[in-house]
Amino acid sequence: MFFMKIHFRLSDERLITPTGISLVGQLLATSNFIRIINRLPMEKKRSQPQIPTGDILLCYIALLCQAKTGFDSYRELEADREFYKLSLGLRKGIPSPETARQRMDYLAENASIHTSVLDACVTMFGEMGIQPSPEEHGFVPIDADVSCMDNSNTHKELVSRTYAGYDGYAPMFAYIGTEGFLLDAELREGKQHSQKHTPEFLRELLYYGHKMTDKPLLVRLDSGNDSADNYGILLEDGSWFIVKRNPRTESKEEWAKNIKEWCKEPQTPRDGKTVYIGTTWKDVTYTVEKKGQKELKTIRMRIVYEMIERTIDKYGQVLLMPDIELNMWWTNLGWSDAEIIASYHAHGECEQYHSEIKTDMDVERLPSGKFKTNSLVLDLTILAFNILRILGYYSVRTGSAPKTKHPVKRRRIRTVIDNLIRIAGHLTKHAGRVIMSLGRSNAWRHNFLDVLNAIVGT
Repeated sequence: MFFMKIHFRLSDERLITPTGISLVGQLLATSNFIRIINRLPMEKKRSQPQIPTGDILLCYIALLCQAKTGFDSYRELEADREFYKLSLGLRKGIPSPETARQRMDYLAENASIHTSVLDACVTMFGEMGIQPSPEEHGFVPIDADVSCMDNSNTHKELVSRTYAGYDGYAPMFAYIGTEGFLLDAELREGKQHSQKHTPEFLRELLYYGHKMTDKPLLVRLDSGNDSADNYGILLEDGSWFIVKRNPRTESKEEWAKNIKEWCKEPQTPRDGKTVYIGTTWKDVTYTVEKKGQKELKTIRMRIVYEMIERTIDKYGQVLLMPDIELNMWWTNLGWSDAEIIASYHAHGECEQYHSEIKTDMDVERLPSGKFKTNSLVLDLTILAFNILRILGYYSVRTGSAPKTKHPVKRRRIRTVIDNLIRIAGHLTKHAGRVIMSLGRSNAWRHNFLDVLNAIVGT
C-alpha cells in the first residue's frame, strides 16, 4: 500500500488557532462591562503603573471561551499578543500569570463586579436584539438548580463534603429561556444546604429575568427549594412557578390511600402498572415584608400529584409488595395536571447546561485556593458562557453550518468552542489592513463569517 508521508517544519507564518476570539471581542464591545471595570480602584501599594483591570478580565474571559481556567494559561496568549490586543481591545497588553492571580485576588474583594457582570449580560443581549424564547404556553422558563463541583484532594477555602458524596463546592445556577442562557450563578460552600441564601438569589434572578424579557416568567425549582419563603417571593413578584414538593416526614402510605380515593380515572399503561394523576390543595403561610414591617399571609395553593403503583415489574416479575413512586409539585398555574408534570420534566434539561459549564468549559476544579477568587471566576463564567451561547444562537440561525443528520435547535458549548472559537486563520497585513484568512479546508468558515456579520450588523 502506498502511503504519502507528511513532512513537518516550523515557519514564521502567523497562524492563529483561536480565531474566534475576535467574535468574543465583538460581543464584549456591545456591553459597558470593561468600561465599568476599568473605573474600579487600583491597588494603592503598587509603585509602578499597573495593567488596566479591564485587560486582566478580558484576557481571562478569552481563556474561558477556550475552555481554559488556569492562570498559567495567560502565558499561551503571549504567542501572538498583537492578535489578542486587536481582537479584545486591550489597552496595555497581556499580564503574566502571577500578575493576573494577584489582581484577581484583589478584585474578588469587590462585590460590585457580580452586579456588573449581570448588567453587562442584559446590555449585551439587548444590543444583539436577543430575548430568551418562551415555551409553547408563552411563559419564559427560569430553571434554578444546585450542581456540585468536584474539587476533591485540594485544600481550597470552603471546599467540603457535598450531597453528591465528594468534596467540592455546591453552586447554584439559574438559566433562562429555551436556549439555556445563564441568568445568574452563585458559588457556595460544599456542605451548604440548597435553600440557604436562596431567597436572596431568587430576588436577584427575578430582577434580571424581568430585564431580559417582558413575557411572564415561569420559575422551576427542585425539592431542595420547597420553602414558603420562596413561594412568597414568587407570588408577590407576580411570577409563576412549579416546585417539586418535599413530603419530608409525611406518610407515603397515607398519601397513597388518599390519592386512590381522589383519583377517579387512573391510567393503566401496562399490566401491573397504574398511574394516578390529579390535583389537591393545601394552605401555605409565608412572610411578607412591607415598609420594614413583617406580616403573615396565608394562601390556598395547588398540589399536582403523580403516583405510580407497580405490582408487576417491567420484566413481568410479580412483586411481593407493591412498589409506590410518589411525586408532587407546588404550582400557581391553571394548566392541566399532565402539562404541569411535562413542564417540570423539561426542568431536567438544566443538567445538560451544568455539564456544558463544568465539562465543555472545564469550569469545575476552580483555579484558586481562595473562595472569593473562585467566586469571581464563576461570575466571569456567566459572561463567557453567554457569549458562547450567543455565538451558537447565530450559528444555528444563519443556516450555513455543515449539515447534520437531525435538525439542530441549539448548539452545545463544546461545538461552539471547537468550530467557531478554535477555527484556524492566517493573519497577514496589507496596505495598513490586518487580514485574517480562513482556509478552504475548514467546513465552518462560511458559518464563521455569517456569525461575524450577524454580530457586526446588529
